[in-house]
This record gives sequence, C-alpha cells and structure tokens, in this order.
Amino acid sequence: MDVLIADDHPLVRDALATIVRQLDADARLVQVGDYPTLVEHLSAEVPDLLLIDLNMPGMNGLDGLRRLRQQFPSLAVIVASGQDDPATIRGALATGINGFVPKSDSPALLLQALRTVRAGGVYIPARTLGDFQNGQPPPTIDSSGLTPRQLDVLRLLLKGEPNKLIARQLGLTEGTVKVHIAAILRVLQVRNRTEAVVRARELGICAPS
Repeated sequence: MDVLIADDHPLVRDALATIVRQLDADARLVQVGDYPTLVEHLSAEVPDLLLIDLNMPGMNGLDGLRRLRQQFPSLAVIVASGQDDPATIRGALATGINGFVPKSDSPALLLQALRTVRAGGVYIPARTLGDFQNGQPPPTIDSSGLTPRQLDVLRLLLKGEPNKLIARQLGLTEGTVKVHIAAILRVLQVRNRTEAVVRARELGICAPS
C-alpha cells in the first residue's frame, strides 16, 4: 500500500506512519509538510491513500481540501486533524473524503479508520455518526453519506441512464461519473449500480422526480 502523509509536524507524521505500518508492515510511505509539496507529489503519482492535516502551510483548511478533491477526485483521503469541531468534520465529509479522525482520538481509532477505508468503507467519527442517526445531517451532505453531486448521479442511475448521458446532463466527463459511481457503491456498501439502485430505494433516498 502506498500512503502519503501530509502534516507540518514531523513527530505527528512519524506517529501516523507507525500506525499505518500496524496495518501494513510493507507500506510504502512518503511524508510531506506543506500543501505545495503535497500537490507536487500527487501530480507525479497518486498513492493508494492520503493522510492529511487541514492546517499545514498553504492548505487553508477546508478550501485546500476542496481543491484536492476537485483536482484528484479518485484519491482516497483520510483527514487527521486537531481541528475537530462538528462544523469542520461535517464540512470535510461533505467534500467526499473517505474518513475523518480527530487527532484527539486514540491511535486505535485511526487504525480502525484505515481498515474501514482500505475495505472500501467510509469512516465517520462517532460524534458525527450520532448526529446522522439522530436525524441531524449536515446541510451539505445527505444522511446516507452521499455528497450533493453523488446524489445527482444517483438520481440519474435510478432513471436507468448510462454513464454517457449522465455525464452529458451533469456537464461532467465520463471518467468523473465513474468516480462518483464508485463512491456511491462504497457509501451504500453495494457491488454494482443495480444493487445501488435497489439499496437507494430501500433507504428511501433520492427518489427520481
């Protein structure tokens, strides 16, 4: 597993690397300490997973995270941040990342997040998951865990539209549509688009208009 760790504190990067190696002793790790260097590495080679802090130099918090998601939409991302207020966690999850781990949480929880994401799931902190279960999802993300753009794609899947027409209607490339569909399958924990349609109907989400 190739993992890129982005944090401006060397001790934190080393601690994260130690936890990653508990999951995969042979993991290939690269460490960077600022946003420009991160983008440089990603432009050269996209890793299997990015572990990233929100507050390193040049990052600019959620704005930097949104830029990363736009530039590298297929990249698996776990945010490990000391900025762990509910609004930040929900805002980060709304970008379509694969997990958020507050730095105040235990190493065991980060290891759990790594395992969840490696298995194709999405890791949500218990405090935020509790909000979802209590019917209080953040305004920019559906209670199913799908982002607004993923919901747009799912609506068209429910209508039986092929990728080419979905791309045309939403002004996306077919490659981007495939990325969104992969994320939908991951969030709904299904294997293909047919199962995604069935699961969405079972959950009562995203009924076609």
